[in-house]
Amino acid sequence: MSCQGNVQVTDFTTADRPKKPDWLRVRLPIGENYRNVRSLVDTHKLHTICESGNCPNMGECWGAGTATFMILGNVCTRSCGFCSVATGRPEAVDWDEPQRVAEAIHLMKVKHAVITSVDRDELKDGGSTIWYNTIKAVKTLNPETTLETLIPDFKGQMEQVQRVVEAHPEVVSHNIETVERLTRQVRIQAKYWRSMDVLRYLKQQGMRVKSGIMLGLGETKEEVIQTLHDLCDNGVDVVTIGQYLQPTKKHLEVQRFVHPDEFAGYRDIGYSIGLDYVESGPLVRSSYHSEKHVIPGWGRQAWQQEQAAMSV
Repeated sequence: MSCQGNVQVTDFTTADRPKKPDWLRVRLPIGENYRNVRSLVDTHKLHTICESGNCPNMGECWGAGTATFMILGNVCTRSCGFCSVATGRPEAVDWDEPQRVAEAIHLMKVKHAVITSVDRDELKDGGSTIWYNTIKAVKTLNPETTLETLIPDFKGQMEQVQRVVEAHPEVVSHNIETVERLTRQVRIQAKYWRSMDVLRYLKQQGMRVKSGIMLGLGETKEEVIQTLHDLCDNGVDVVTIGQYLQPTKKHLEVQRFVHPDEFAGYRDIGYSIGLDYVESGPLVRSSYHSEKHVIPGWGRQAWQQEQAAMSV
């Protein structure tokens, strides 16, 4: 399917804007484990996408003693229309950061960790050296910890992507974020097929590959299904599908809130076309339940058992 045309931006009045439905309600972060994680993050001067990305699952994940760490600072060189991470001129690279991240993960005693980063397009290596050093530091200090790395596209420079591959994380993720037609507005400095090239390259190097997409930005059901096919065709194993939530008034508006039943339908379609794990729901974010995404066959087997039970 060829996706053409521009994003239709609706001039909503306050009364016209879709109201947030009940299924998007989340609990406030509380509990001793949450406070311990907060203390560790503050003490080690770490950045988390949980905070910078206003993740709705921060209370649940931090309460379980886990967090997604964001390396290379908290200022991004790109200005995506959906993302609440600050855009601007980043500070100098902190070469001590890899060890601090490794020590924090060790103190948290997590069995599975997720690391992501801002885009650092101003750096010659795109930040890939810090990526390599961080993965190696985490694995040296935490040999039993499995690791997912949610990487940028490195402007399609595969020698930088290869640097991440050579550090051998269990999962490498790069989010496509939206359908092809909406990419120019949602991911202003990114390219849909460049991201697909990165994902395909990762699979060719033998990695377990993951990507994610947000819904509610104006995409059609047909476009979502086509994106799932594109991801599968380019070697992606794991796909997460969640609801886009507007972080501030300066960001893209939510065009609609997708019903949980529609998310369930995309989950079934994803498995039916050959994906190994599909996490699909209104509150799903890229690192939600990521400890399960490491295990080949786990999601597909669970889905097959559900289908068998329904057919009885």
